[in-house]
Amino acid sequence: MSRKPFKLTPMNQRRVQRFKANRRGWYSLWIFTALFIFSLGAELFANDKPLLIKFDNQYYFPVMFTYAEQEFGGELPTEADYRDEYVLELIQEKGWIMYPPVRFSYNTINYDLPSPAPSAPDSVNYLGTDDQGRDVVARVIYGFRISVLFGLTLTIISSIVGVIAGALQGYYGGWTDLGGQRFIEIWSSLPTLFLLIILSSIIRPNFWWLLGIMLLFSWMALVPVVRAEFLRGRNLDYVKAAKAMGLHDSAIMFKHILPNAMVATITYMPFILTGAITTLTSLDFLSFGLPPGSPSLGELVSQGKSNLQAPWLAITAFAVLALMLTLLVFIGEAFRDAFDPRNQ
Repeated sequence: MSRKPFKLTPMNQRRVQRFKANRRGWYSLWIFTALFIFSLGAELFANDKPLLIKFDNQYYFPVMFTYAEQEFGGELPTEADYRDEYVLELIQEKGWIMYPPVRFSYNTINYDLPSPAPSAPDSVNYLGTDDQGRDVVARVIYGFRISVLFGLTLTIISSIVGVIAGALQGYYGGWTDLGGQRFIEIWSSLPTLFLLIILSSIIRPNFWWLLGIMLLFSWMALVPVVRAEFLRGRNLDYVKAAKAMGLHDSAIMFKHILPNAMVATITYMPFILTGAITTLTSLDFLSFGLPPGSPSLGELVSQGKSNLQAPWLAITAFAVLALMLTLLVFIGEAFRDAFDPRNQ
């Protein structure tokens, strides 16, 4: 049996056209997507390991695999140090090396700085180094990736939880809605930052630990929107007809009412993503976020504050955060205008 090709409904086609008509949001989406895809391949653009080595008529890929120094004619059975002059001479005697554009990873320390760290931008470290001698360009690329991945993961999971909670409250109403609202009022009043500070003194924070803690509080953002849509939708005629036909509650909720509620949900998601990235940056700035040494934009902001004699740190952090958040806000505004019911 042949399947019909996927085709947008006329209403969704109009929404796409309205989104494209918002040039600021449309171009911001493409720019942000390109930057995110670029950051996903950070190891190919910023790494202290070569991309490709040809040695003794054989090809090696140090970015993907680990090779011992003995494989290149050295003496040690441990992993080859590709920044060691001895190893480089061994390889170049019988082959050649292809390096990434930035020859530093996010945790690589440059011991050959022309001045004490933090050193100014030069032909080796294009945006200079931080106060530990690590390349700023590499840390920005890796930091951008981890910030966006954290924000996207938190946004997706919290949106799913928030939609389910709002749907249950709005559809069933009564005590379910009343109890849910009172719980949200109490839960949202808890001091999130203080809890993070207390827990950070007990448990060493990491990516997944932070994600779990932030998820406990971020899911409430979409509940009021989804709840309002379900409160309105449950009294519509087609929903009453579906109930009269004996359709199960879950089918009515997620097949008939949810598509209408998703309009408001989608318009909020870019702003939730912006808030998640800002929160992670703030926690890293206060040293309550990712573990020390992790590529973090918030840690770069903190270094800019602590090293006023190195303005390139603060300028780089400000430029990256301003660009990323501006693009996300423009995308969110374009989505909001495209899904605005007044424009249907």
